Amino acid sequence: MSHRVVGTLALLCLSVIFLLSSSRGQAQVVPAPTSVPAAFGMSRSERLGITFINSAQIHASEARYLNALQLGAGWNRYPVYWDKIEREPGQFTWSEYDRLVIADTRHRLRANAVLIGIPSFHRSGSVPAGLNEPIFAHGGDFPRAGENPINPANPWANFVYQVVQRYKPGGTLAQQQGWRGEEGVRVWEVWNEPDLPQFWGGGINAYARLLKTAYIVIKLADPDAQVMFGGLLFPTEENWLARVLAIFINDPFAAQNNYYFDIVAVHSYTDPWRSGWLVLYVRQTLIAYQLRKPIWLNESGVSVWDDYPGPTWARTPDERRNLATADQQAWYFVQSSAYAWSEGAQVVFFHQLYDDCGDQPAGTNFPPHDGSLCLGSGLCWGNAFGIYRNEPTAICFSQSRQPGTPRPVANAYRLVAQVFGAEPFTPQGKPERTPEGITLIRFNRPRTAERVTVLWNQTLTTQTISLPAEGSSAQLYTLYANSRIIPDAGGAYTLTLAAAQPDNVSGLTDGRRVAIGGPPLILIERPAGGIDSPPQTNLTPVPTGQVVPTPGALPTARPTTEPSADRTPPRPFMRPLAEVSPAVFTVTWGAEDDGEVVQFLVWVRVDEGDWTPWLETTQREAAYSGERGRRYAFAVWAQDAGGNWSTNTDLQPLANTRVD
Repeated sequence: MSHRVVGTLALLCLSVIFLLSSSRGQAQVVPAPTSVPAAFGMSRSERLGITFINSAQIHASEARYLNALQLGAGWNRYPVYWDKIEREPGQFTWSEYDRLVIADTRHRLRANAVLIGIPSFHRSGSVPAGLNEPIFAHGGDFPRAGENPINPANPWANFVYQVVQRYKPGGTLAQQQGWRGEEGVRVWEVWNEPDLPQFWGGGINAYARLLKTAYIVIKLADPDAQVMFGGLLFPTEENWLARVLAIFINDPFAAQNNYYFDIVAVHSYTDPWRSGWLVLYVRQTLIAYQLRKPIWLNESGVSVWDDYPGPTWARTPDERRNLATADQQAWYFVQSSAYAWSEGAQVVFFHQLYDDCGDQPAGTNFPPHDGSLCLGSGLCWGNAFGIYRNEPTAICFSQSRQPGTPRPVANAYRLVAQVFGAEPFTPQGKPERTPEGITLIRFNRPRTAERVTVLWNQTLTTQTISLPAEGSSAQLYTLYANSRIIPDAGGAYTLTLAAAQPDNVSGLTDGRRVAIGGPPLILIERPAGGIDSPPQTNLTPVPTGQVVPTPGALPTARPTTEPSADRTPPRPFMRPLAEVSPAVFTVTWGAEDDGEVVQFLVWVRVDEGDWTPWLETTQREAAYSGERGRRYAFAVWAQDAGGNWSTNTDLQPLANTRVD
């Protein structure tokens, strides 16, 4: 449910610019503690989800679930297709969806289930046949005490009732499985992107009727269920939500029925700022009708061009329009989430866990190529929205040279889950943009009295900012590492923010040269008297068939062994590189160890030549300057505090790229 070509919006332009004045002294960096008594575990954030962790069409493996859970996802979003369940009139086939709900429940994932699809025998044009018929057999739209059979002439109402009865907590499946408590589906979304004709061609009035019918039936079947207005893309200037509310405002029963929905969902792609703007726009629309409801961002993301199956050969801005590099995809997620939460979003989803088939038909496949396959009439590139590249067994795009491995956005998702997934937080004011082009978004953690600042550079040149300190120290996070820092003599933290990269996002209207800012930083300050946040768990994605560190997903703190007792060598890895890189690109590495890793020796090989040492360093990333037309391979050795070197002396490439 992606389909991400979004037109320019000119409904509202929010550009809040504040001046930050402070001293420019240099903050002192103090290494982070090396011993954190945190056991390996998985967090399931109530405020974060991923689409298509599993679905009735995917048949997710255990490794796929573990990858999502160890990133910190708490929600799965998937479609429930009416036409796949009711294959003959009155005959319901539940097996595929039973498998899905059982698997999600076993992994303690909450579900955002989307009710969608119309069987051909229940279709009247673009809408379900009988949609305007009374909901109940007694001839009315509202239940009566002891007399509530669904009207058989309204098949949409009947389907909704059947599916909720089966999958609600305490429902048919729960009873069969012996589940107790809240095990089952509680959030039901009524259609996907009804404001996009690709999904809904029935118009405003028919959607209002579809939503009203679903709400009444769902609440009858499960009074504790939450009914979600179908996720809105806002592809044009039409405010679909306002038009539906204008219909409901004249319904004499709407107010007592919560205007027939409990939650509003929005979808945002490519431009991080738009995620916050859409949440604000929906909130303002609700306020205009004197309503307050939770708002979810339950699809967000950007497709990658510089990694298979994207158009890695693309050279011009037109060929890359509304696409990003794999690094920009990671930066997008942090920025998009911060914008959405700053405007009051309750839950944020990333689209999607794997590339799967994207917007292409099932079976679409081709090898990595240089663009030569585009000379024919077949598909020669596809959507690379995934946190993970497809496995070789995938039904689409199965020929990646790095199958099953994560992109940099895996690190971004895990970092966001660690910072925003465990502690309650509230936005502190509106997003700010300094005259130098640095964006800052602040949040408060009420329980610990901490302040969280997410910041990034919106310009194409390196920038520095000085922030007045609130306490005696702070924790500074990048996508791949964190350090404890202390204020300088002037009582400020001076931070350097790397430049943004040129992107290809169209329709920018607020003076920005790029939509996606540069690598974000997250600063967590704890004033004197605050409570330390609980230690973060280690969230290492697991590739299919093995439980080992995954390249690209750098582990956080592990239990530390005293150096004198450490006999186990480190296990090094590198983040995968794009197939094609610019002349200057970033190489990132790390290692897992029972103790503390103290140094690395990074090797490089050019054009299949000999391996040569590149860096001996304590750092975990560095910029490499290559030459056009050449191929580069990298490997890394690691040494721990006990003096143990990694055992990969027979060098094998851990990351590859070519410069073009």
